[in-house]
Amino acid sequence: MPQNQYDIPFNKPWISGNEHRYMAQAVNAGHISGDGAFTQRCSRVLEEWLGAKRVLLTTSCTHALEMSALLLDLKPGDEIILPAFTFVSTANAFALRGARPVFADIRPDTLNIAEQRIEELITPKTRAIVPVHYAGVGCEMDAILEIARAHGLEVIEDNAHGLLGRYRGRMLGAFGGMATQSFHETKNFTCGEGGALALNQERWIEPAEILREKGTNRSRFFRGQVDKYTWVGLGSSYLPSDVLAAFLLAQLESHTCIQQRRREIWERYLQELRPWAEALGVGLPVVPPDCEPSYHLFYLLLPDLERRSGLIEHLKQRRILAVFHYQPLNTSEMGLRFGSRPGDCPVAEQTADRLVRLPFYNGLTREDQYRVIEAVCSFQY
Repeated sequence: MPQNQYDIPFNKPWISGNEHRYMAQAVNAGHISGDGAFTQRCSRVLEEWLGAKRVLLTTSCTHALEMSALLLDLKPGDEIILPAFTFVSTANAFALRGARPVFADIRPDTLNIAEQRIEELITPKTRAIVPVHYAGVGCEMDAILEIARAHGLEVIEDNAHGLLGRYRGRMLGAFGGMATQSFHETKNFTCGEGGALALNQERWIEPAEILREKGTNRSRFFRGQVDKYTWVGLGSSYLPSDVLAAFLLAQLESHTCIQQRRREIWERYLQELRPWAEALGVGLPVVPPDCEPSYHLFYLLLPDLERRSGLIEHLKQRRILAVFHYQPLNTSEMGLRFGSRPGDCPVAEQTADRLVRLPFYNGLTREDQYRVIEAVCSFQY
């Protein structure tokens, strides 16, 4: 059944107020290609939030990850360590450059990369660690950064879920040399499809600008640093339209009310579902005391695949769409090609069979949320 045929969909796009006005301004200004005024305004907002040296908007988080792989100048045979429980883009971006993704298991509490499993996976071919802040809850970044420093590795944060989440007071996306963001339709802030690459070290800025400008020094030309621009390196086109950036800016400007609303939804799920979950042995999201989540999603961990499937069907019969999430990459067809095996990441493999995501979007009304809660609590076994 298509999502729009459910009374309560899993996700629904949100308009915060100024999206159409800003998009019209971009069109009327006569500049709707990349790096227009709205793109630059979005970049400045994100730089201020993250404390980044430079933020470059991209057409997707996938493209931001691909840019990070290109900046690392990966060679065939290089290895990248990442969690087995993540979206395929986290692996694809590096595999496209010839690198081998090496999958680490995840923690059973936060579902983030198990930092204590990282060091045993490091070899002389390892180039980088890519932590993913699942559900917008921060990975143990202090431990990960210490491991990276000890072995001379880069850290690239996949922060697709985590914008405005914090770890020990610092914004997620501010720890690695680079970090990627997502503005996909399902994210807290969206322009339909979009992303960003945050550069936290000066050394990445000029190479990243060249990559993003089709291998030219066009950015330096526009700053008046050269009198003409030319082809100076390898690159591609990762710039989103300024119309999309206009839509995104309206969302970023509404971040306070968006985050407050999402926090209310998240906390209501947690409070109202806790008695049912405790009675049936269902897991709820875990947020360590030194983390502040981004309130990106809310999930349940059922005891097994059969009961997870049963809950999804139970909700479907009530015209409520809930969905499962990632399948473990180490057991996928491509993961097996890279030398992974079933059983390598037992927590990720078990989690994939048990996890269900509940409807969660900015416009979810209190009434509809209570309808979801009542439907979940009526599921017994």
